[in-house]
Amino acid sequence: MRPAPPAEPCLPPLWARGGHLQTLAAQYLPTPHVELPWERFRLILEDGDALAIQALRGRSGVVVSLFHGLGGSVEGHYMRRAAALCHAAGHTVVAVNHRGAGAGRGLARGIYHSGATSDMAAVLGMCRQRYPGERLLTVGFSISANILLLLAGRDRHLALPDAGLAVNPPADLEACSRRLLRGFSRAYDQYFLRRLGREVAGRPGGDSLGRPRTLRDFDEAYTARQAGFPSRAEYYAACSCGPHLAGVDIPMVILTSEDDPFAPGSDVAAFPRSGSVHLHLERTGGHMGYIARNIPGHRWLDYALAHYVGELSRA
Repeated sequence: MRPAPPAEPCLPPLWARGGHLQTLAAQYLPTPHVELPWERFRLILEDGDALAIQALRGRSGVVVSLFHGLGGSVEGHYMRRAAALCHAAGHTVVAVNHRGAGAGRGLARGIYHSGATSDMAAVLGMCRQRYPGERLLTVGFSISANILLLLAGRDRHLALPDAGLAVNPPADLEACSRRLLRGFSRAYDQYFLRRLGREVAGRPGGDSLGRPRTLRDFDEAYTARQAGFPSRAEYYAACSCGPHLAGVDIPMVILTSEDDPFAPGSDVAAFPRSGSVHLHLERTGGHMGYIARNIPGHRWLDYALAHYVGELSRA
């Protein structure tokens, strides 16, 4: 599967050059509010936890499921924009809050993590039942990109989409976590730590967590244990998608950048990939930034997402 790349590359403006400025500018560039006719419901998982899901019905025969990044939710600006552009293209949209995230706060005792493939598969199985016969695409951002690739490459016995788009996956969790300790990237580390601390407050093990100083500390003390691993190192090793890219046998686009401050595209490029995987490596874009001077509104990520959803809809 070799989808055509977007016609326009991401050409950064002077005020958003480099991975850090790309990453930060994406957070602060205004996103117009668009009212969407959401249907809201819950998906009950096998262990009794529930996911809060929002859906928009389309008529194209294509269903696009969207999964957010670490510490995010369906209400994240990139999730709302992705939902709006997919719906404008006529597609059905299923936007998913991971366990305890966003509107799902209080609905789950368990957590979401980098290896939560069974949760993603449960959503995809639900989509197959709700929208029989329609083409199912999955878009995963950041941690969800890792989950999507792990599902497609390692856990192929579970429910799969027909095709997928993985945006800025942390393909090597150990390497990514170490980069978060360096220089300005420590600001991202503390951002994730604060968001996750709020998410786990009041949940099993959350109140006795203490005060981890870094995301690595948090993963050692909490995430790994809650995910069923004896240590952070074993959690990272088991749940990094990189070693499993060669096993992907559905059409898959990985969109990432050379200057992502903590999950650079070189991590993805270092692993063998199957012929089903198309790696789109932009020179710049930061971590889910992709602010461009040559795209109206500067949001090259939206432009690329719309392009690849169109390509994968026809694959």
